[in-house]
Amino acid sequence: MAEAHQAVAFQFTVTPDGIDLQFGRDVLRHIWLSGLVACRKRLIRLKSSVLSGVYPASPSTWFAVVAVTLGSLYGKVDPSLGVITRINDILPGQSVLTPISRTVISAVIFSSGVWVSGILVYRQTLRILLSYHGWMFEPHKKTSLKTKIWAGCMKVMSSRQPMLYSFQMSLPKLPVPALEDTVIRYLQSVRPLLDDDKFSEMKILAEEFQKDLGRKLQKYLHLKSWWASNYVSDWWEEYIYLRGRGPIMVNSNYYAMDFLYFTPTTNQAARAGNIIHSMLLYRRKLERGLIPPVRALGIVPMCSNQMVRMFNTTRIPGEETDRLQHLVESRHVCVHHKGRYYRLALYQNGNLLSPSQLQAQIQCILDDPSAPQPGEEKLAALTAGNRVPWAQARSSFFSQGVNRASLSCVERAVFFISLDEEEAGFNEEDKSSLSVYAKALLHGNCYNRWFDKSFTLVVFANGKLGLNAEHSWADAPIIGHLWEFTLATDCFQLGYTEDGNCRGDPALPLPPPYRLLWDIPPKCREVIERSYITAKTLADDVDFNCLRFTDFGKGLIKKCRSSPDAFFQIALQLAHFREKGHFCLTYEASMTRLFRDGRTETVRSCTSQSSDFVKAMEDPSQTKEKRLSLYRAAAENHQLMYRLAMTGKGIDRHLFCLYIVSKYLGTDSPFLQKVLSEPWRLSTSQTPQQQQKLYDLEEFPDHVSAGGGFGPVADDGYGVSYIFAGENLITLHISSKLSSPETNSHRFGQRICQAMRDLAQLLQSPVTPKL
Repeated sequence: MAEAHQAVAFQFTVTPDGIDLQFGRDVLRHIWLSGLVACRKRLIRLKSSVLSGVYPASPSTWFAVVAVTLGSLYGKVDPSLGVITRINDILPGQSVLTPISRTVISAVIFSSGVWVSGILVYRQTLRILLSYHGWMFEPHKKTSLKTKIWAGCMKVMSSRQPMLYSFQMSLPKLPVPALEDTVIRYLQSVRPLLDDDKFSEMKILAEEFQKDLGRKLQKYLHLKSWWASNYVSDWWEEYIYLRGRGPIMVNSNYYAMDFLYFTPTTNQAARAGNIIHSMLLYRRKLERGLIPPVRALGIVPMCSNQMVRMFNTTRIPGEETDRLQHLVESRHVCVHHKGRYYRLALYQNGNLLSPSQLQAQIQCILDDPSAPQPGEEKLAALTAGNRVPWAQARSSFFSQGVNRASLSCVERAVFFISLDEEEAGFNEEDKSSLSVYAKALLHGNCYNRWFDKSFTLVVFANGKLGLNAEHSWADAPIIGHLWEFTLATDCFQLGYTEDGNCRGDPALPLPPPYRLLWDIPPKCREVIERSYITAKTLADDVDFNCLRFTDFGKGLIKKCRSSPDAFFQIALQLAHFREKGHFCLTYEASMTRLFRDGRTETVRSCTSQSSDFVKAMEDPSQTKEKRLSLYRAAAENHQLMYRLAMTGKGIDRHLFCLYIVSKYLGTDSPFLQKVLSEPWRLSTSQTPQQQQKLYDLEEFPDHVSAGGGFGPVADDGYGVSYIFAGENLITLHISSKLSSPETNSHRFGQRICQAMRDLAQLLQSPVTPKL
């Protein structure tokens, strides 16, 4: 085979005339170039780490401090007040070094100490400033003097342009909330869900826990918080994600959509070429730390640590728990098309392939007429089914030979690409088009996504795009950051020719992408088929409704002096009450990235205030004035809870960690067991957008994002993702299970829309003044 011949770097044979050596010069040249590229990347990462580690200082400031110190000594002035002399006295090598050399070395050591001390003082000062969260709780446009002084200090402290990880060492640690506060807020959150008798029982359990076992568990949690960078994140990743033994498809993975209205080209290969190139440009910036950190108010940095594992990362299955494999370097992507797998190299002679070259490579895959090998077509169903069979199959059938090499190629890829044969996207004449699009991204046909990769890029036949992301390594705002950059770079920087192809000349033809080889035995095919049946049953049970709400958007809500998020969450409570006739435990995802290694926290949006308002809305005897008053109270309380969650005062991660400690100690807590067993029948999340503000939506209204979504969390509940796209559009992604007689995603979507209309009418209606 030509591939096998080219893969040999050198051969030798013994002949009567001696040993005959044959070198594959082309291969050796590529090996040499790969080594040079690897060394260059290591140096770039080292430089980035140094610059981020010494922020706001720089190597040039070190030279300046040394120069000033040496200049002072030359002028017979000792800035160290005798410290340099003391260093000189204890410096070894007196017989080797001259007095002048010893003085210079002592001055350099002193200067370096002053320089490092300045950096440490800066970090501690910034950490203290970042621990202040009063700015978040102040009314809009009513900033206190204290907050103004704090903001001024923050601007001064971060005036120098930071790199992505410049603030990491200065971020405060996530605090452990007081046990009493958590118990009180928990009881408040379940009060509207329980009758008097059940609430009294829960209150007794909570008080007993707080007095005895809770205090013991709290001490262990404080101990962990002292030495761990974050007392929640490692346990959250392990026990919520990696230890789950069920399918991650639908249950854990989530998706992101392309632009809602705009598609820059219908050429599948061209769109793939631009997008792949854009993502690799993002990876280059990420590796060099050149992406500015996300900052609230433009001055408060958020943790960027989740971005580290964005590329070159795969979830590896295990029988008891999975693990995340992250590589420092990878130079290829794995492409799937019609049940076949390809290795697509991203560099030629050390240079990143251009979009037009990538388009040509993708077109080679699309034009390949070959059929899948036996067992290859549904291979990815292993990643869609239960984790234990996949772990056992991986160990039994993919641990050696050609299967090991091919699986390694998939798992070590930068990311995974799926070239779908179907078209997708929004079609105004087809009301179900967005829902079909959503299901295609969420689960596809259950074997055309590699669900274990950090993310799968999906390119449809008509040029439409999407992502399917694995959840354990990071949360949605992280993948959203990449997606915003990618789409903006694709449209506003790279662009396309008039006929829809990538710009530029593909230059010399490249070797075609390498087709991965598999030798899948019949027993392995049986495991694949069982995993496929499991995944197909799960996918077919998903009832999805993705819809656009165009009556109004966040523009009108803000004019009504209301928070858009609070507005939507209260509308959800109203819609759910009209649907079921009662309230349920509601999960809204918040983030704790104001702290080091922070991930998420829960906002329990079903509250006594929101339930009082909903009851008033359904009571015809209530006046508009009363309803409006109750709405304002519910909205203010929701914003307060969201801010508490963001500032480390949430309750659910605290209770979760207390539960983990109790399990490590081998003790059972009826209170914690009750808390952790409660189902979230309404799981919600707002999709972030315009994190980087790369273009103006008012200037390009067709470039609004369609957002993303996830599967239902409870068998008899709903998953609701929403995005305020622009000022006049809200896109909803609603999921449930067809097998549940309690739910219907389309019916619930209509109820949400009607609830939003009713709230808008209430907020806009004039209030009769009291005489």
